[in-house]
Amino acid sequence: MSTDDTPAVDDRDQRWMRHALALAARAEREDDEVPVGALIVDADGQLLAEGWNRNIVEHDPSAHAEIVAMRQAGMRLGNHRLPGCTLYVTLEPCAMCAMAMIHARLARVVYGASDPKTGAAGSVFDLLADPRHNHRVAVTGGVLAAEASARLSAYFRARRGARPR
Repeated sequence: MSTDDTPAVDDRDQRWMRHALALAARAEREDDEVPVGALIVDADGQLLAEGWNRNIVEHDPSAHAEIVAMRQAGMRLGNHRLPGCTLYVTLEPCAMCAMAMIHARLARVVYGASDPKTGAAGSVFDLLADPRHNHRVAVTGGVLAAEASARLSAYFRARRGARPR
């Protein structure tokens, strides 16, 4: 922790979160999805997988950016477990994604903006640190939060001005 009680963020976390923000932009630009991007890096710092929200375009309520990235990483590794891996995501994970992270045995999750409505990494729920689970995921939140939050706010502001699908 730094002296002002904000988490210390290393350059790697910022670099990977910028990549996740670029994926979030693709979600909005290419698929008109809520702009959330995610990626998974292995223990050696190598990019394994990336994804963005696809639940609307794929008609799949589980196709959140984190799930898309975890599915891709699992296929790439040939394993449903992702030990030693870090998941970067632009928005705090929801309960569904948090539980998938626990089942995947991710080592760490780094997120950008907090989600005061459905966040499950400390905002509303704290599923990733719950001692009742047989695995806990280390959490670093707030990395490039202002950028991630601004992108989401702009998206929803524009959607409110658009006619319904």
